[in-house]
Amino acid sequence: MTVDRVAIALGTRPEIIKMAPVIRECKRRGLNCDLIHTGQHYSDNLDQVFFDQLELPEPDYHLGVGSDSHGQQTAAMIAGIEKILLETEPDALLVQGDTNSVLAGAIAASKLDVELGHVEAGLRSFDSEMPEETNRILTDHAADYLFAPTAESKEYLLDEGIDSDQIHVVGNTVVDAVHQNRSLAAEKSDVLSALDLTAGQYVLLTAHRVENVDSPERFGNLLCGVRNTARLLDAEVIYPIHPRAENKLEEFDVTVPDSVRLVEPQDYLDFLKLQDNAELILTDSGGVQEEACVLQVPCVTLRDNTERPETIEVGANMLVGTDPESISDGAITMKTRSGAWSNPFGDGDSAEQIFDILYGAPQTGLLGTAKGDS
Repeated sequence: MTVDRVAIALGTRPEIIKMAPVIRECKRRGLNCDLIHTGQHYSDNLDQVFFDQLELPEPDYHLGVGSDSHGQQTAAMIAGIEKILLETEPDALLVQGDTNSVLAGAIAASKLDVELGHVEAGLRSFDSEMPEETNRILTDHAADYLFAPTAESKEYLLDEGIDSDQIHVVGNTVVDAVHQNRSLAAEKSDVLSALDLTAGQYVLLTAHRVENVDSPERFGNLLCGVRNTARLLDAEVIYPIHPRAENKLEEFDVTVPDSVRLVEPQDYLDFLKLQDNAELILTDSGGVQEEACVLQVPCVTLRDNTERPETIEVGANMLVGTDPESISDGAITMKTRSGAWSNPFGDGDSAEQIFDILYGAPQTGLLGTAKGDS
């Protein structure tokens, strides 16, 4: 395939972060690139600042779909992306991850003469109740190029009958992003002084997933486990809380423990610095599991399953659910593992590999084998 014009569709903060290296590589190669922002995340504080801090170009198109039901939101994005693809006629559309924006891009491209590349293909939680699981499976089966982060992800795709020639193990662009932005965060962010924190002497918490914060019992148990962890480690817990999760605390009348300090959602560089300097991370976020692994910070995942099993296999992460005792036990276990694992997500050149593959250049995989044979 000869690529002259590429479209990139994204709509949430994790997509902006993970596609930033792809956008930069596209620009470095002088390709025509149409950047489509669906507006799935629509708060300027939680969104636009990511473009500004990462010095990314403004989106060429902004659909502004905002919040709605899954069906209404996805339908609006399909229609909007299709219109843009018909106007710009790109050779390929790249999407990343498992959001409604990703699924909308996949459907729109699959109906047109546009190749679809799925960055971070092959992730599986094997939890059919997760909307993200549906999104990632459908997108993988619509894609022409499946850019899998690990050999394990490739095996999942092969098990589902996808042709091995379509699958390329390139690592995860999260490594590219962390490598590119870690020093920038250390230089530019003053979040530690602003929050009066000392490096290595606090625990970082993120909790936002629907299955956790929309259940008063799970949310309450989660915070109870976090409180117990804070006592055992004699550490303050910093919780940058999403407005939706904060509203649920008020709705359910859930008491936040004194050891947990709620702070405003952080921009990317500030949050990256908070992760880099935490003694432990408690999270229900998939992306944070990856970033913690790359940053060599021990992680405890507050979920019943994960689509990032590699982080567990290398010893960087532990899956504990929301049972209070399991959370505190997992935290104590992980506290002893700080930095004692290898990074399973590649060397930070995923974006470069993606475009080499699109251009048809011969590639070597993470283990030195030909792409598609990794």
